[in-house]
Amino acid sequence: MPKVLISDKMSPLAEECFKQAGIEVDVITGLDKQGLADIIGDYDGLAIRSATKVTSKVLEAAKNLKVIGRAGIGVDNIDVDAATAKGIVVMNTPFGNSITTAEHAISMMLAVARQIPQANASTHEGKWEKSRFMGVELMGKTLGIIGCGNIGAVVADRAQGLKMKVIAYDPFLTPERAEDLGVEKVELPELFKRADFISLHTPLTDATRDILNERAFKKMKKGVRIINCARGGLIVEEDLKVALENGDVAGAALDVFAHEPAEENPLFGMDNVVATPHLGAATTEAQEKVAGQVAEQIADFLNTGAVTNALNMASVSAEDAPKLKPYMVLAHQLGSFAGQATHSAIKEVTIAYEGLCGELNCRPLTAIVLQGLLSPQMEGVNMVNAPTIAKERDIHIREVRSDEAGAFQTLMTLTLTTETQTRTIAGTLFNEEPRLVEIKGIPIDAKLAPNMLYITNRDKPGLIGALGTLMGDAGINIATFHLGRAEEGGDAIALIETDGTPPPDVLEKITALEHVVTVVPMTF
Repeated sequence: MPKVLISDKMSPLAEECFKQAGIEVDVITGLDKQGLADIIGDYDGLAIRSATKVTSKVLEAAKNLKVIGRAGIGVDNIDVDAATAKGIVVMNTPFGNSITTAEHAISMMLAVARQIPQANASTHEGKWEKSRFMGVELMGKTLGIIGCGNIGAVVADRAQGLKMKVIAYDPFLTPERAEDLGVEKVELPELFKRADFISLHTPLTDATRDILNERAFKKMKKGVRIINCARGGLIVEEDLKVALENGDVAGAALDVFAHEPAEENPLFGMDNVVATPHLGAATTEAQEKVAGQVAEQIADFLNTGAVTNALNMASVSAEDAPKLKPYMVLAHQLGSFAGQATHSAIKEVTIAYEGLCGELNCRPLTAIVLQGLLSPQMEGVNMVNAPTIAKERDIHIREVRSDEAGAFQTLMTLTLTTETQTRTIAGTLFNEEPRLVEIKGIPIDAKLAPNMLYITNRDKPGLIGALGTLMGDAGINIATFHLGRAEEGGDAIALIETDGTPPPDVLEKITALEHVVTVVPMTF
């Protein structure tokens, strides 16, 4: 009989679900890292919330552990890489908290608009300061939502019920989905310009970290109010403090902070800041949902091998794994390249498998392409949930197979159709090593490295020299340099491997070079 440990306080529903599934369960909460490491070797499954820290040391002692289930979304308290290395599946419950977190965001918006916490404290002190707490109405105001996924969509719906105008910025929001939600899709500068309230509902990724900073606040409508119930690292808190002090931002309502638990913070004590201790998911209903869901998911995996909401599970059979391994690397590189180069909503994805790869089990390869494609803008994407996420976002997926590949033994081509353009990227294997052979119809022969610069330019003399000089002056070493062009004097591309990622000021200088069209730093 499988054995599961529940190491955090959660609804009794979880324990009951395990017992009904025929799984032995122990509930032992309050363990420190060493205490957990001392007993984890006895368990096949571990169910947690946010308090338990599943470190590499704990995982080293987890001799029998097969699955970790997080009752909630964030897995910052789990060393996912270490779990993956040990073959331990990590699951979460990404949808159980949506309503609760959205409602908290709406509550925070109302609180900051009417200064309810400040007025409450004043009244309890025996004061009667009606004229001090002059608020603003929500009706008729414009709410700008950054990140219109599950939670953002619920916030949009509730805000429309309050008769607000809702605009949204989300690179993955298609026009069709925006129309269904009744929101106007805009670019980020437009959102900053128009929004009276801005609510954040995006994951914390390299693309979204510090998305609200000094420059952003200067672009916003004066007197805007900020709500963040998503992730603390989305806002540069010192910059927000300055904007609140000088009146560029009228108020902020924050449920999350850059460092938690936030016992100290530069924003604490400010009259125009409403703060709560990460309560977005803190309702009885939400905790029951995620507790029941995580127990069902762990039980299904231990009893039948079924996988739901896994963050690191590869749906590949033991028979297919050796044959697919080099193709999986190529598939991820193609998807990741396209994802990092794309900044508009994706409408259609076509993956063509030609030659030897056309004879393989291509479904996991397609899932890995989608994982690479979606990961730059979303957290928690993996080859298990990527197809579902693509479907939810109305992205049409097509697979094309052929046993012929022209000049190559095997060829994988990704064609991406967005709102603004169609982009293709193709790759092959040389001695089982992935290589790019075509980008936007332009031939190239390039091996991807951890740090790359992708540059599109007009094929004119002098660019390579100017670029090399600029990089040299900045102390950035060029490891490899790959070039391709459509025709003499026409469109050209460059893929440059660098020792480290060039800083923003260097990227700006490269972009400003004559004949350069776009510059995209990439990591693989």
